Amino acid sequence: MNRTINTVHFLSLFLVTLCLGPALAHLLELPNKIGLGRDEYFTVQQVYRGWALLGALILAAVLATVGLAVMVRRDRRLLPWVLFALACLVGAQAVFWIFTYPANVATENWTTMPENWEMLRARWEYSHAAGGLLTLAALAALAALIPSLIARARRSTLKA
Repeated sequence: MNRTINTVHFLSLFLVTLCLGPALAHLLELPNKIGLGRDEYFTVQQVYRGWALLGALILAAVLATVGLAVMVRRDRRLLPWVLFALACLVGAQAVFWIFTYPANVATENWTTMPENWEMLRARWEYSHAAGGLLTLAALAALAALIPSLIARARRSTLKA
């Protein structure tokens, strides 16, 4: 069982790390993009074409973390960290669907310039920043499990 838990933990950690790449890209670009003029901003936004495919990666990270939560549900040391990571991942998705996605729809993925584009830009940028921070917190929680998983494996080895 320890080997399976370790494998699922690694998978969850790996997938969340992959999700963190684009999430941090959004967070780190915010100070440079938030003040761009309309034409510049709409031009820069085109670099994100195709990023919707990352949704599969996010779904895989959530599912792996759910699987990990199920596997450690009886371990009081591990479960809170896994549930926190899962809550952060779900929270990042809630932020995306409540704030980011509607801005994408209103601008037709930043190809149409509505009157309120500046408000939509702020919503899009800050919601992505929040999602990045939540994904970072999820990764930190999953990384915090490593010492406990090592100790658990040692205890299991000593019993065998």
